[in-house]
Amino acid sequence: MSDADGLIFAIVLDGQGGGREVDWDAISSWKPADGTLWVHINTDGPRANEWVRNDSGVGPAVADTLLQPGDHRPRVQADDASMLAILRGVNFNPGADPEDLIGLHMWIEERLIISVRRRRVRSGQAIRERLAGGTGPRNVGAFLVMVSGLLLEPLGDQVKQIDDQIDAIEESVVQEAYDDVRSQLREARQLTIALRRYLSPQRDALAKLSTTKVKWLSEEDRAYMREIADSTTRYVEDLDSLRERASVIQEELTTQLAERTNKTIYVLTIFSAVLLPAALLTGLFGINVGGMPWVKSEVGFWIVLGGVPVLAVLVIVFLKMRKMI
Repeated sequence: MSDADGLIFAIVLDGQGGGREVDWDAISSWKPADGTLWVHINTDGPRANEWVRNDSGVGPAVADTLLQPGDHRPRVQADDASMLAILRGVNFNPGADPEDLIGLHMWIEERLIISVRRRRVRSGQAIRERLAGGTGPRNVGAFLVMVSGLLLEPLGDQVKQIDDQIDAIEESVVQEAYDDVRSQLREARQLTIALRRYLSPQRDALAKLSTTKVKWLSEEDRAYMREIADSTTRYVEDLDSLRERASVIQEELTTQLAERTNKTIYVLTIFSAVLLPAALLTGLFGINVGGMPWVKSEVGFWIVLGGVPVLAVLVIVFLKMRKMI
């Protein structure tokens, strides 16, 4: 097995929570009587692509959907015996943005699971480890429940992180500590909007899974799927609430910054008004024309200097009488 040919791993479930890994030869010779086969591949391998199109038994339209490049909108299509499901999970690959969700395309029959991803998805490796430890899914219904839950679990952590981030931003705004608050708030709002946009169709897909009548999906499996769908709905509602809180904080921040600017302008205006008569007086005494009083007086400078604060006091009294300060 090698990622170069597209096969990440393949496991035959033993029906008891465990399984054995197999190679291409075993995949080619596999029969439903051998147990449930799970083939996990990526879209870059030519051999995996060829197997899906020619040897997996799926139709051309399904093969095209499974191998389609890109991480598409979550959706579910099913009949009585099979299901095509596209779900999304958090991208944990190095350097990935939190809102950059990645898709997992799955074709599920009673004895066959084909899962296709373009970028690494942790849930696939997590189920592989559980199967190795004997605590994995026993059948395809349990597999669908487990992979749906594992895809959802990190999204809850992501929503909690955004909630904590907005709490910290709100506290900073209340304390009027504005350093980097606007950039942090902008990032939180962008992440909230992006996750909400990606999570909403996932909610609809999971809700459809919980009501889909497929013969290999038991009532217990559907009950678990309803719980997962309800959790997804709660996360969507939490994101809606966080988006509204972020908008309110943005409005409060804008109001506080405007008030701070207005106060600064007000103080500068008062200073200008108080000093304006003094500036006018000193400007008049600075012109170089004849007839200026006290030009030859030894106390002329002190008379003008004493008049400046008197004018300032008179302006302050006038402003107070007009209730401008």
